[in-house]
Amino acid sequence: MSFLPYGRQVIEDDDIAAVVQALRSDYLTTGPRVAEFEQALAAATKAKHAIACSNGTAALHLAARALNLGPGTTTIVPAVTFLATANAVRLNGGDVVFADVDPDTGLMRASDLEEALTRCETGASAVFNVHLAGQCGDIVGIHALARDHGLRIVDDACHAIGTSYGRGNRIGDNAYADLSCFSFHPVKTIALGEGGAITTNDSALAGIVARDRTHGMTRDPNDFVQRAEALDPRNEANPWYYEMEAPGLNYRIPDILCALGTSQLKKLDRFATRRHELVAIYDAALPSLGRHVKLLARTPGVTPAWHLYIALIDFAGLGVDRAAVMQRLTAQGIGTQVHYLPVYRQPYYREFDPALKLRGADEYYRRTLSLPLFPAMTDEDPARVVRALGQALGL
Repeated sequence: MSFLPYGRQVIEDDDIAAVVQALRSDYLTTGPRVAEFEQALAAATKAKHAIACSNGTAALHLAARALNLGPGTTTIVPAVTFLATANAVRLNGGDVVFADVDPDTGLMRASDLEEALTRCETGASAVFNVHLAGQCGDIVGIHALARDHGLRIVDDACHAIGTSYGRGNRIGDNAYADLSCFSFHPVKTIALGEGGAITTNDSALAGIVARDRTHGMTRDPNDFVQRAEALDPRNEANPWYYEMEAPGLNYRIPDILCALGTSQLKKLDRFATRRHELVAIYDAALPSLGRHVKLLARTPGVTPAWHLYIALIDFAGLGVDRAAVMQRLTAQGIGTQVHYLPVYRQPYYREFDPALKLRGADEYYRRTLSLPLFPAMTDEDPARVVRALGQALGL
């Protein structure tokens, strides 16, 4: 049988044609297809502005910079996330305080945020709310608490493009956040190879992010400070001229990738629907493995565009080693992964608070295993995975 990785992109003929067309155009980078992709993403997320960048990590870093989360500031980050969420703040010079999570979803709750606030010695400036595996948690409750404490809010939506919640809200619409960050890595629902984006409804923040991803440069005459340098005798902008008020970064994204992204975005609803169908098949089959294997708990009022299918397995109760189980599954042609070791347990972050224990995050990590999920899977594949998992667990 073919190998089933835990995630895989779906690239179709029209995607390839879009990239070929871009390769044959005059622009390979920073051309019209970037703006086209941004417009499509803004429409898909119901946001006023979308700014594309080189990857999801760049998006998170740009968000930290746009909100001035630098030295002297503290940002709260859930312990269960990828390294980039916390690193984005640290790379900008800010401090990070980790919040615990629900052990059955891996998501930060309002109560977790409230507890983390008590550990912020000089107060907090922001919270990065992570939407894990395609689910989002209590967005409204976290928003209310965060605003009560004067926090800016960044949604780390790198797992959640296409997810909806509440009454017609979509992740990325920023109804309850200042900025939302996305990743388009190949295992995500929409693939660009590499790529990321930020959405926001704040025009000022959008302008800051757009300038910061391109060295801090602007060519907009309305932004020019050095008018004598900038303008010709007719009071028009010199064609070569640009200004930089503060150093930025090179986080631009090529036209080639945006051509692929625009094509992929047209399939977002189809991909999300297929992922939902596969999750339903898994959900029906997994309980057959007994009480030591549980479904990831679902958050009410959310329709996830599932990025990961996560099973919660009591490896200790079964007397089996997770690494051995993963190796047995690999031998049967099934790839798995663990998302994630709580970031506060990484050596770098241990140094800041060696005594910290976050029981919910640790309990979630102890049991989590990501099983294959991608739209090209057949209806029979989840049953194959569950059978193999049962054998690997000795059930």
